[in-house]
Amino acid sequence: MNCGVLATFGKKLIRRRDINVSNEESCFARCLTTLDLIALGVGSTLGAGVYVLAGEVAKEKAGPSIVLCFLAAALSSVLAGLCYAEFGARVPKTGSAYLYSYVTVGEIWAFTTGWNLILSYVLGTASVARAWSSNFDDIIGNHIKNYFTERINIKVENVLAEYPDFFALLLVILLTGLLAVGVSESALVNKIFTAVNLLVLAFVILSGFLKGDAKNWSLTQEDYYNLTSSNVSDSLQEFGSGGFLPFGFSKAASGAAACFYAFVGFDCIATTGEEAKNPQRSIPIGIIVSLLVCFLAYFGVSAALTLMIPYFLLNKESPIPGAFRYVGWEPARYVVSVGSLCALSTSLLGSMFPMPRVIYAMAEDGLLFKFLARVNKRTKTPLIATIVSGIVSAIMAFLFELKVLVELMSIGTLLAYSLVAACVVILRYQPEKQRCSLKTTEMVKLNKEENEKPDTDLQVTYTQTDAFSFRHLVSPGSDVPTKTSGLVVYGCVSIISIFFIFMCLILCHKLNDILTGSPIWITVFILLSVCSAAVTFVIWKQPECKTHLSFKVPAVPLLPLFSVFINLYFMVQFDNDTWIRFSIWMALGFIIYFAYGVWNSTEEHDFNGMEIQRNPDFPSPAVKDHSAAVV
Repeated sequence: MNCGVLATFGKKLIRRRDINVSNEESCFARCLTTLDLIALGVGSTLGAGVYVLAGEVAKEKAGPSIVLCFLAAALSSVLAGLCYAEFGARVPKTGSAYLYSYVTVGEIWAFTTGWNLILSYVLGTASVARAWSSNFDDIIGNHIKNYFTERINIKVENVLAEYPDFFALLLVILLTGLLAVGVSESALVNKIFTAVNLLVLAFVILSGFLKGDAKNWSLTQEDYYNLTSSNVSDSLQEFGSGGFLPFGFSKAASGAAACFYAFVGFDCIATTGEEAKNPQRSIPIGIIVSLLVCFLAYFGVSAALTLMIPYFLLNKESPIPGAFRYVGWEPARYVVSVGSLCALSTSLLGSMFPMPRVIYAMAEDGLLFKFLARVNKRTKTPLIATIVSGIVSAIMAFLFELKVLVELMSIGTLLAYSLVAACVVILRYQPEKQRCSLKTTEMVKLNKEENEKPDTDLQVTYTQTDAFSFRHLVSPGSDVPTKTSGLVVYGCVSIISIFFIFMCLILCHKLNDILTGSPIWITVFILLSVCSAAVTFVIWKQPECKTHLSFKVPAVPLLPLFSVFINLYFMVQFDNDTWIRFSIWMALGFIIYFAYGVWNSTEEHDFNGMEIQRNPDFPSPAVKDHSAAVV
């Protein structure tokens, strides 16, 4: 009896949500164009990183080869972007990675993803707000910091900040009000700030190539002594070995990992599924184009910096103003200051925009408290979720020291990226249970041949299934996916993820042993690699679903699986303290889920209802469509 209860409860944890994407009705305002989504992606991604990160990585890890670091980071980000783009075309609903996980791998994974996205957005909003305040304070001479540190000092090491940041508090509240007013107004403000930011970056890039010197990419030890007036050999640590790759390949690789986080933010586009005019077309285009624009900006700025000034003379705190001062264009720092404030503003808006929408999606599904799913009838925004998330972020920005928590943002984001990539592989090989005809104007034009077929809102296809045998691993015996082949892929993705985790741990902690020729670790790594290749081959041999989409990830399963590997590798780089904080956050989330979410899920009613035996001779029950409460 107890085993039966546990089995029933276990099934609840992996129940998946059915989506009827043929229903065009939405309580949100469909007002965002493709240009709006591109501006949102560029604004949220091209933030403070371009004004700070480029100088820091170039000075300490990569030197001139930082341009290659951004290239490698961009390629890995594009892999994640392609996976998001396919799901944006497949599931054009609000919820981003949370919803993608829900429809593919089940409720417990969906809650885990959504809960981590909330953490990432809250910490991202708070940290960018404090950075905006600090940047503005620096421009006016640090008067705000000096005033409050003299009168109110609340610093607690690794917990509370040095002083309460009232400016950051007011900034978050102001943007919360803007987001509550309406999405079209927020999109307009975002486009203006993003345009100014891009113009400033174009000025920086052009100036760098005009005033730059190619010799700065091939500096020698003699140049270092002449430019620093140093004869102490110990000081060569900041110089490395000179040339284009002064700190070696391993340092450059760690620099590429750091640069990867500069591309985090484009996933906010995926939360606009019910606010874009044509999500199946706009979301894939928005993600890919925004990543391309961001790569060109990061690549150009890093090249301009290292051409204008030797990498070892860069100022980590403000590299671009320092570079202009070095070439004699000091007044240009005011232009850069305007650009940095605009970049931080769009980055802040990009962090705040998706947060209430993920909360709304989880509350609508019953995994969070239902009142958070209410949508205002006039503004067409999740008003309560926007206000609650804004207040929490404002308090974080007001009080807390966020430097030690910033890595938690990356864990949540990388976990979401990994799950989305895995879900692309799993869903691509599942039997086609339903085929929805999408009736937006642009999609009718795009899929003219598809829409010339008999007009049915829902066509349900059932596939024969047979008992599993080992021959199914390399010879499925069917050209279309079956239940068995779908389960084979599901199991293979789970197994290869475990292999990837061990491989990443070895690369993280035993790379030096491998490079020095340790037979044990080389053998273990080769065995894991061979096993991973074999599992990938089994997935590749399974029949693929032929559903027509406006965008599909190419080279499945190779590209999504490689994306999973890269994301896991970045995750294992974090220290133990970060993982402890992550565990505490997840424990809090699971308390909410097991005490409330699992019993109030909208899937609970259907789960407890009468099961219907489905086979080709019986009609399928209608697919659910959960409507949000409108106030």
